[in-house]
Order: sequence, then C-alpha cells, then structure tokens
Amino acid sequence: MKIQGRMFIWLSVFILAMAILYGVWSKEPAGTTALFLAFGLSIMIGYYLAFTARRVDAMAQDDKEADVADEAGEVGFFSPHSWQPLSLAFGGALAFLAVAMGWWIMYFSAPLILVGVFGWVFEYYRGENQNQ
Repeated sequence: MKIQGRMFIWLSVFILAMAILYGVWSKEPAGTTALFLAFGLSIMIGYYLAFTARRVDAMAQDDKEADVADEAGEVGFFSPHSWQPLSLAFGGALAFLAVAMGWWIMYFSAPLILVGVFGWVFEYYRGENQNQ
C-alpha cells in the first residue's frame, strides 16, 4: 500500500501544478475549480493509503523482489447463487425508467428494490444457506 500512497501523492502534486498553470493561463473558473477539487480528492486518497500502510503488514507489492504468486491466496467469499441481484437490477432499471417516463413507475420499482436489497443482505440468515 505504500506504493499506491506515493503514487496518489505524486499525482496530486502534478494535478496541483496543472491547476495553477491552467488557472493562470486560461482564467477560466470552472476548469480551475475542477482541477483544484481533483487535487483535493487525490491528496485525500493518497494520505489515506499512506496512513493505512503504516498500520498494516507489508504486502507483496511493497517488496521489490516479490513475485506475482506471493500475493496469491483466497480473495473472499462470493455467493455461488443468488436471485437477489436480478430483482435489484429490474427494480433499478424501472427506477431509471421512472425518471425518464414518469414518476408513477417508481411505485412498481420501489418494492423490487426493497426486496432485492433486503434479500441480499439477509440471504445467509435463513434457509438452506443459514450456516455458511
């Protein structure tokens, strides 16, 4: 994580230099403000990564002699089968359709979104997958 922190901090220095150069040269406030906001976002991410890197163990990407296989291992647990994303996708699609076509469609999309979210959150609290 040290290398990612350094990369974001150097990126923020570059963005700050470009923001100052762009602001002086173009005198255009919207782009200058956007560049200064991008500087703020990148310095926050860089500081967070550098701050967190001091508190966690060294990872393989921090070692110059590391191989790709050094970071291999279990990534996490992913649900092998779930119908909840389908309900959430249909509800989200209807919600976006409601913005374009008419807000009354939101009455049909809100229950689908709620069923999808609650079903996904509590998927492993009941049924055959309860003990996983």
